[in-house]
Amino acid sequence: MKKRMIPIFLPAVCLALALAGGCAAGGDGRTEEDGSVFVFGDTTFNAENEEPDINPHNAYSGWACIRYGVGETLFRYTDGMEPEPWLASGYELLDERTWKIELRDNIAFSSGRALDAQAVKECLEHLISVHGRAAGDLMIGSVEADGLTVTITTTQPRPALLHYLSDPYSCIIDMEAGITEEGMVAGTGPYTAVSLASGEELELIKNEDYWNGKPGFDRLTVLNVTDGDTLAMALQSGEIDAAYGLPYASYPLFRNEGYTFSGCATSRTFFLHMNFESPVVQDAAVRRAIAMGVDKERFVDELLDGCGYPAAGAFPDSFFFGGDAVKAVGYAPEEAGQMLEKAGWVDADGDGVREKDGQRLTVRWLTYPSRQELPLLAEAAQASLGEIGIEVIINSTADHNSVRTDPSAWDVYASAMVTAPTGDPACFFDTQCLPGAPANSGNYRSDRLEALAAQLDETFDPDLRSSLAVQMQQILLDDDAFVFCAHLQMNLVSRAGVAGLKAHPCDYYEITAELRPAA
Repeated sequence: MKKRMIPIFLPAVCLALALAGGCAAGGDGRTEEDGSVFVFGDTTFNAENEEPDINPHNAYSGWACIRYGVGETLFRYTDGMEPEPWLASGYELLDERTWKIELRDNIAFSSGRALDAQAVKECLEHLISVHGRAAGDLMIGSVEADGLTVTITTTQPRPALLHYLSDPYSCIIDMEAGITEEGMVAGTGPYTAVSLASGEELELIKNEDYWNGKPGFDRLTVLNVTDGDTLAMALQSGEIDAAYGLPYASYPLFRNEGYTFSGCATSRTFFLHMNFESPVVQDAAVRRAIAMGVDKERFVDELLDGCGYPAAGAFPDSFFFGGDAVKAVGYAPEEAGQMLEKAGWVDADGDGVREKDGQRLTVRWLTYPSRQELPLLAEAAQASLGEIGIEVIINSTADHNSVRTDPSAWDVYASAMVTAPTGDPACFFDTQCLPGAPANSGNYRSDRLEALAAQLDETFDPDLRSSLAVQMQQILLDDDAFVFCAHLQMNLVSRAGVAGLKAHPCDYYEITAELRPAA
């Protein structure tokens, strides 16, 4: 098969893939001399999103590992985001710190090595030695291996351990086979990586010995296409077979019998981090005015094409600790303006921007373009906040992860994160809101929140965990530490010649053994 050439992706320019000779796109899928081929375009498979490769022990690359059918975890999430056995066959909680996990028999890595407890032990021990977020989540003190039995002892009670063992960083990989220089690994999934060019292309072949069914395609290519318009044109022309991250404005192009949509509500949330080291944001009136000045309804209805719904707290309505359980301020621009006036922010010179003690009310809005909704949110907020006298200066940059580490460089940071990737509320607070959390970009701190978080970490009862999560969200909302704008409905779009590409609430399980040419 000829090697595909990697195009330079330019906005509004059609993707030019040099597909192998003999390719044909049709109702039975793309085919080549050496079998059926599936080409998947994705806007997020790049270093900007901390997914430079498919090594789950590197940043957020576990998402790519599990999404593209390479890796699998001991447990996986149901449609209701509850963990269920996957590579594991079952478990037993021996005491508050000891978990006995039984593995399925007759599973092998794509390297040929049998999956057993020793392989799991090696993988988890390496993970927590190199991946700070995983180590903090899992809190593993020791791992014991005996045949197909893995016994994990945590350093303290960890009620959500099974949820964290379902996180993509917990993909079980063969440490004997190692991690290649390019960041490729051997997993237990339906597909095996054969080449990877970071930020460009991943090539895979089917795992002939996959344990859970026969993979539907012989070869797969995943392309990183950062420009949404380019991605849409590539899908229209048939140069790719399916897409993740299409612009909402392009959806009408594909709402016909030639394409299939698969969508579901997710906990991916568009929200604002307030920078508590910024002098202007330290003013509580400014934080509240921003919260009241973002028109969430317009953002969802007009800019997301209705593919989502306005957010109150961190979690969507489908979660029993989300939605109506918390109270957030609504869009009230007149009230926001009056509040700023009382706080001393007035437009003395009549230029449309308020001032206080000679300082203009300017908010530096940091965001990034790879989530195409975020620049739209920034522009919408710039307009609506401008109407109440807040000047918004937008910095939408791929270098946002570096910029946000400098507290003097921004006031508000807008991101799009899956707030409950493990189906458990603790993950959001642990990663975004507590002192030392890796994504607590605004250096927010609350003694009340910390006390409740400590209680949550030791609570096994699901109803009490839910109650604590609601209280913790309300603290964030009362402090205007975060502004939750919208929850996303995630859509995958594929050609009619493709079957089995199904969206899932966790946004992980995309390329599976069920993906195949349509009959």
